[in-house]
Amino acid sequence: MRVLVRRCWGSRPAGGGPDARQIPQWRALAGLGASPGGEDGRGVRVREKPPWRVLFFGTDQFAREALRALHAARENKEEELIEKLEVVTVPSPSPKGLPVKQYAVQSQLPVYEWPDVGSGEYDVGVVASFGRLLSEALILKFPYGILNVHPSCLPRWRGPAPIIHTVLHGDTVTGVTIMQIRPKRFDVGPILKQETVPVPPKSTAKELEAVLSRLGANMLISVLKNLPESLSNGRQQPTEGVTHAPKISAGTSCIKWEEQTSEQIFRLYRAIGNIIPLQTLWMDNAIKLLELVEVNSSILTDPKLTGQPVIPGSVIYHKQSQILLVCCKDGWIGVRSVMFKKMLTATDFYNGYLHPWYQKDSRARPSQCRFQTLTLPTKKKQENKIVAMQQYIK
Repeated sequence: MRVLVRRCWGSRPAGGGPDARQIPQWRALAGLGASPGGEDGRGVRVREKPPWRVLFFGTDQFAREALRALHAARENKEEELIEKLEVVTVPSPSPKGLPVKQYAVQSQLPVYEWPDVGSGEYDVGVVASFGRLLSEALILKFPYGILNVHPSCLPRWRGPAPIIHTVLHGDTVTGVTIMQIRPKRFDVGPILKQETVPVPPKSTAKELEAVLSRLGANMLISVLKNLPESLSNGRQQPTEGVTHAPKISAGTSCIKWEEQTSEQIFRLYRAIGNIIPLQTLWMDNAIKLLELVEVNSSILTDPKLTGQPVIPGSVIYHKQSQILLVCCKDGWIGVRSVMFKKMLTATDFYNGYLHPWYQKDSRARPSQCRFQTLTLPTKKKQENKIVAMQQYIK
């Protein structure tokens, strides 16, 4: 479906001359042109203060928290911050729909499925984890533009997967940025509000998302309370420190035993383990590692382990701890359960596969029983499936 959106141009020409080029209202209100509070190009009076009419764009659990805060503000009749709240989400392979749609339906909020954006009048748009590039025509529909709740300290981690890359790269500090959307590029608009928080040690992406979603929701409400002032005080993003956070693919989950350290493997597990299990190759078969654990010092000093050659990918079963020990570039990691045809504990995998393997060739060295790096072919369909999982499970 093609969506036709009218442009909302500011009523005051730049430079004051009769033939001067008009300034888009959202640019004017961002401090880039005419003053707020006038009429837009349709003769509609632009509100100077709340309550606002809001159109929300979102998909996942992070976005759901921002929507929940907006809905709570709408229900609070004493403060009168939100007068109207409607929702735009994207199609989902799940019959239940994405978390944002589920919440909107439960809360009896009007819901549109992208690219349908409704036909109502709004003051401001809000985006959180939407994953679609919004056109200039759509942005100009809103007199106050469109705000974005982004879970990173921009310009670090621009893109669709900032929380995953925060954990994956071992950042110790992160945060949330409320910025104003600009057309044609993701996450480049002026910063209206930014707050930082420490990343808890060994935090998973899912755990960190819960922290940042609450912070972002509170920051969004704060900005909306003083929207014209927040827009006029917006600052451009620094040109230094720009990093990008692309979507993950199935190939991201493949462990490279010869290249990755134990810390890097655990970061990978904490970053994407709740979306897609880490994968490796065993005896020409793909196997998924479901539950990784750190190896304690008592196991590392076990004579059976210290006597083994350091060969990345080597697999040993540690009976006392009931875990598989896998050698990586700089040490060992532990695995409690795997998916190989079905879900198996480390003990089940040893009894059903490792022990029979040793029995077939009693002279074989343990280092010959190895996990190897799995190389997946690039499949667009498979990548689309991962993206859908990212939106639904976070």
